[in-house]
Amino acid sequence: MCSKNILKIIAALILFLAALFAENEQGGTKEIWVLELDGIINPVAAAYISDNLKAAEANDIECLILKLDTPGGLMTSMRDIIKDILNSSVPVAIYISPRGAQCASAGVFITVSAHFAVMSPGTNIGAAHPVNIGGGGSPFGGGKPDTSQTRTMMEKVTNDAVAQIRSLARERGRNEVWLEDAVRKSVSITETEAFELGVIDTVAANLDELLDYLDGKRVKLPNGEKTLSTHDARIVERPIGLHRKILNIISDTNIAYLLLILGFYGLFFEIRSPGAIFPGVLGGIFLVLAFFAFQVLPINYAGLALIIIAIILFILEISITSYGLLTIGGIISMVLGSMMLFNVDDAPRELFSVSLSVIIPVVICTVLFFVIALSYVVKAHRNKPATGKEGIVGEIGIAVSDVEASGTVEVHGEIWQARAESLIPKGSRIVVKSVDRMILNVSELNS
Repeated sequence: MCSKNILKIIAALILFLAALFAENEQGGTKEIWVLELDGIINPVAAAYISDNLKAAEANDIECLILKLDTPGGLMTSMRDIIKDILNSSVPVAIYISPRGAQCASAGVFITVSAHFAVMSPGTNIGAAHPVNIGGGGSPFGGGKPDTSQTRTMMEKVTNDAVAQIRSLARERGRNEVWLEDAVRKSVSITETEAFELGVIDTVAANLDELLDYLDGKRVKLPNGEKTLSTHDARIVERPIGLHRKILNIISDTNIAYLLLILGFYGLFFEIRSPGAIFPGVLGGIFLVLAFFAFQVLPINYAGLALIIIAIILFILEISITSYGLLTIGGIISMVLGSMMLFNVDDAPRELFSVSLSVIIPVVICTVLFFVIALSYVVKAHRNKPATGKEGIVGEIGIAVSDVEASGTVEVHGEIWQARAESLIPKGSRIVVKSVDRMILNVSELNS
């Protein structure tokens, strides 16, 4: 009887827990994911946003908030982010934050594409004009001279950008006229002006104010309409992650460039001094990191080829006497290659070009490095050999026994078979004249 009662109690407890679990599953606390992007719009940023949007859809997240502070970035990455947002079944709110943040260039397009656009006090938005292809007549940077053909291409790019931002503005009910000016005239405005002009939805001083604004809002999604419920929702921070932070750091153009040069240095050391191991390993690691960074950068392979040619010319200068011609060619090739290393056709030059303050020291250090290496090579060629047969000729030793047709001598602490043209008494100082196989031809050293 007692055992039956215990079984009933256990069964009732199991049913209660199952019902409680089901209730929590159906009416549990909703989650809002908060992402933060502070920096350039590049493939790392695009992957970060895309992965989180996919995960948010899979986990039925109520809303995704992206805190944004960006000077712009790559047009290709921007388009990838926009497509992900437009096709997302999870509402996306762009929050330009914190105070002092900016949303420029590619960031404007992303903000306009979001279901909700919100700015923090003390922020600004605008300057969305596409970059000048070719860099406005500069022969460097992977661009073309400022010709009528280039201007025509620039006009096409601008018109394409205008059409895209007007389409996004119409989709989200934002101010098309001002957004077109932001693209054509690079105008910028504050958060207050953006709200008054209908560019953004509201101004929120903090995340709590943003959540209060979003609560109860209806939003149109690809799979239908949804009413947001952000009251008492659980906020989940979704940081960019260590691996993406590392990739973001090394994908800085200046750092990627330095990694490339240091990698070549390491391999050069290993080639010139086989068996050193450490320089070769370090150089290999640097090159792998550099090429890993190149995956997310607009690399110009002509510039990369020029840098490789420069390194080859410097190495040849050590092996071939060119009276400095190879060094001059290497300097020119490295300077041009460094300036052309990254293609700035679809991104702002100031974001995706190697700084001259980095290029000049690197070129100077590289030239000094190879000049010093060359001086050591020349010095080594002029020095008398210290090993082998040639290294022992002219050395002084002691006769261990009487030496004439045969005998033994000590040179550098080593015992050698020796012979001489005349008798050399034991204990006499001798000098090595030549080496015949393993026998030294010696003569007595006159004191």
